[in-house]
Amino acid sequence: MNFLSFIPKPSLYILIASAALFSCNNESSNTTTMDTTRVSADTTQHSMPMPDTASVAMVNHAQATLSGTYPDTAVSGSVKFDADAASGKVKMVLEISVPAKAGKNVAVHLHEHGDCGDMGKMAHGHWNPTNAQHGKWGSGSFHSGDIGNVKLNSKGNGSLTISTDLWTLGGKPDKNILGKSVIVHGGVDDFTTQPTGNAGTRIGCGVIQ
Repeated sequence: MNFLSFIPKPSLYILIASAALFSCNNESSNTTTMDTTRVSADTTQHSMPMPDTASVAMVNHAQATLSGTYPDTAVSGSVKFDADAASGKVKMVLEISVPAKAGKNVAVHLHEHGDCGDMGKMAHGHWNPTNAQHGKWGSGSFHSGDIGNVKLNSKGNGSLTISTDLWTLGGKPDKNILGKSVIVHGGVDDFTTQPTGNAGTRIGCGVIQ
């Protein structure tokens, strides 16, 4: 004999029905929670930002003003960009001063984000819209941002001029350099190490605008 035998039958039926209803409600609640989580995950996945494919207005001139990212290493200079409509090319004229590196070479690259924060790290990697291997500008495979090395004189001043149809000031994102960063490295680009050229720390930075 068990305790159920002491419960009147009408009350027993009500008890059993209530238990069944409570069980169903729990299952329904659990299923709803799981589905909501799954829908939420799918929504997050599909709302992730897509690569930028928008074109922007073309301009004739842009410039980056360089400054140091480390308080103990002075870096100054400018990088001017001018578009030539007749040739379809952009001419870059870089003037730089790094007294601490006088008589040496320093690597300069275009990086993908226009942000010099966190000692230049927020600029992220080399600008490389074609997904090419890192290398020497104009020779074999190279990033669109692989400017190269700049020779500094006995006072730490150096210059470099490039004219190219790989860049535009505006237009489609695969060539547009507006909003990119110019990064000055403390070392020399070896043109071999992937994907950075082993060029060292980021001692200077400026945003092209």
